[in-house]
Amino acid sequence: MNDFEIIKLNPKDFEKCGNIWDLKENEKFTQRIYDDLKSGNRVTFVYKDKKSGDFLGEISIVFDDEEIYVIKNIRIYLSHLIVKDGFRNKGIGTILCNYVFEFCKRLGYKEITLAVNLDNYGAIKLYHKLGFTEMLAVKKDEYGEYVVLLKKLI
Repeated sequence: MNDFEIIKLNPKDFEKCGNIWDLKENEKFTQRIYDDLKSGNRVTFVYKDKKSGDFLGEISIVFDDEEIYVIKNIRIYLSHLIVKDGFRNKGIGTILCNYVFEFCKRLGYKEITLAVNLDNYGAIKLYHKLGFTEMLAVKKDEYGEYVVLLKKLI
């Protein structure tokens, strides 16, 4: 029997994600995520522990974004996969990713992209294992250098 469930996050429950990551650390980033969620441009799924009710991980997809991340009805953007400290390396990230891959396939998408900081070795290893093998670009922003990766969903 599964001791977790994956639920679609209702914007009214957004504050519960503070159990997973610090919502106050970068308030501009947090506000952008919340605004996208409320507008429907972002769908977030949460890994919820059935016993405690705690949110232990989250993952989002974004339908409309700048640059190379999204191509309408073809390519979607995976954004903000995060698992709570103390629960990492237990398969939660893989479960969330596989859930999102199937969800996106049902929506008709053929590709999914993501951006990951080059110094986030654990995430890069996970994404490679999950099939993100095509590199679209290497870029730099205020958080450092990152790579944009692509996975075919078909």
